[in-house]
Amino acid sequence: MNRFTWQRAVIKVGSALIAPEGNECSGRYLLSLARFITASREAGKEVILVSSGSVAAGRSKVKVRHNASIAEKQAMAAIGQNLMMANWQRFFDFPCAQVLLTADDLRDRTRYVNIKNTLREILKHNALPIVNENDTVAANELKVGDNDNLGAYTALVAQADTLIICSDIDGLFTADPRKDNTATLIPHVGKIDSTIYGLAGGAGTAVGTGGMRTKIEAADKCTSSGIQTLIVNGRKGETFDALLEGEVPGTLFEASSTPANARRLWLTHTLKTAGRIEVDSGAKEALMQKGASLLPSGIIDVVGQFEQGDAVEVICQGAVVAKGLCLYNAKDLGLIKGKKSKDIASVLGYETTDVAVHRDDMVLY
Repeated sequence: MNRFTWQRAVIKVGSALIAPEGNECSGRYLLSLARFITASREAGKEVILVSSGSVAAGRSKVKVRHNASIAEKQAMAAIGQNLMMANWQRFFDFPCAQVLLTADDLRDRTRYVNIKNTLREILKHNALPIVNENDTVAANELKVGDNDNLGAYTALVAQADTLIICSDIDGLFTADPRKDNTATLIPHVGKIDSTIYGLAGGAGTAVGTGGMRTKIEAADKCTSSGIQTLIVNGRKGETFDALLEGEVPGTLFEASSTPANARRLWLTHTLKTAGRIEVDSGAKEALMQKGASLLPSGIIDVVGQFEQGDAVEVICQGAVVAKGLCLYNAKDLGLIKGKKSKDIASVLGYETTDVAVHRDDMVLY
């Protein structure tokens, strides 16, 4: 059996586990997972849930005698979202935090940065983020469409090192095990190519929208960005016992690089800088020697016209010392440069963060 280590994981749980009957939430398959989450947190690890189930949970509350319309499904989601969150909360003695996203949120640079900051703060305050697609407002063209790929996007925005996809089968097989009793489990995938995609079948249940193909798509997105991905059977309690022991009771898709290396390459080579921030020697030392975030108090000058979430160079005495994503636009950063954190709100009239460039969004030179 493969072994793995992790520190921050996104766990995707589908409707087949949360609402196995298709019309209400159930705890039948969730207790073992909840114990795994609690034990992992107690071991100092961080967990983010991506949870399906809101439409299924609300289906019994919205009576229709035909195929549900988009508006009716959105009503189901609106009602079921509360039921789904309540179902999760009953398993934990720490707070759960609801995060609703659309594909448009993930495409928009400013909202993407805000999502990342929100997830970071939720984890910082020891709550469990529970992410779902905002089905109550998302039109088809704005939908991610399945929570396997939403899990991948969440892992990317959260800078996780692991994505765990909980399915109702043991992992990726050589054929559909429901139809072919000679199918065998593939415990390890080093590279996702056309052969691996060729093994994907359709949706396994009438409740969920994603089949094995969407799981492979999610794994492809993650592994190419340095995030290892697992497909495991969430209906088996022993799955989570094995995961706690660092074992993979399913299929492990190997990351092509470490998350840090993938992010460094992305920041260094892909993102074009939109401006520069000049810092004093004290700020430079804090960045280079202590691994600190860049605070407004250490900023001397702001050059260029950039927006929140744009990449900027950090320079000191003419030399580039870092590159990162700025959490303020150029105009506002110019107003608070040199200011202490406690003064930001009084200068701008608002305060989203006391950090100009977070250390997680920065590469040092």
